[in-house]
Amino acid sequence: MRLFRLSAFSAAASLLILFLGTPAAQAQDLWAWGQQKDSLDIFKKQLAPSVGTPERAVEKMLEVANLKRGETLYDLGCMDGRILIAAAKNYQVNAVGIELSEYYAKKAAEKAKHEGLQDRIKVIHGDFMKTDLSAANVVTLYLATAANETVRPNLEKYLKPNTRVVSYDYPIPGWKAIETFDTEGHLGDTHVIYLYQVPASIVNRK
Repeated sequence: MRLFRLSAFSAAASLLILFLGTPAAQAQDLWAWGQQKDSLDIFKKQLAPSVGTPERAVEKMLEVANLKRGETLYDLGCMDGRILIAAAKNYQVNAVGIELSEYYAKKAAEKAKHEGLQDRIKVIHGDFMKTDLSAANVVTLYLATAANETVRPNLEKYLKPNTRVVSYDYPIPGWKAIETFDTEGHLGDTHVIYLYQVPASIVNRK
């Protein structure tokens, strides 16, 4: 498949897909260009901590998610793609990352390609608040509590029964965790991982 770009000149938000690969052609669609810059800048300021999930926490989050071969994991705010890469490499799942930062979206896609995981990983540069999550079997989050509350309606709208949601450090207001786990942070301090499952965890129904 040849490298190509789609460009939009309208003011409306457009989804542009950039296929990364060699000039010869054999590339997977790793990086999807998402919403307009102004919208992304607004969201970047209020949704997620600007620090990656510690490696120990990544391992524990994937362990408690009980991933099965062939499932699909969505990481909302994937930064450098560490969760995507660990999931695809260690659990043989498909992984989709949604990242507001153009820099990190490119970086995550490049890392996935470097690891030879371009057939299992796709990185979308865009707004996960507007993303269809219905293909997910597992969703991972490292967002502030307020952001978790904001994204919750999207989770409830799209996630199918038995989908697991794993949140690092921050609970999802209005949901009840089916289990919590302690893990070690960057500095050796204790952090909490929250495991949810749809629909069992949804306690505040409309």
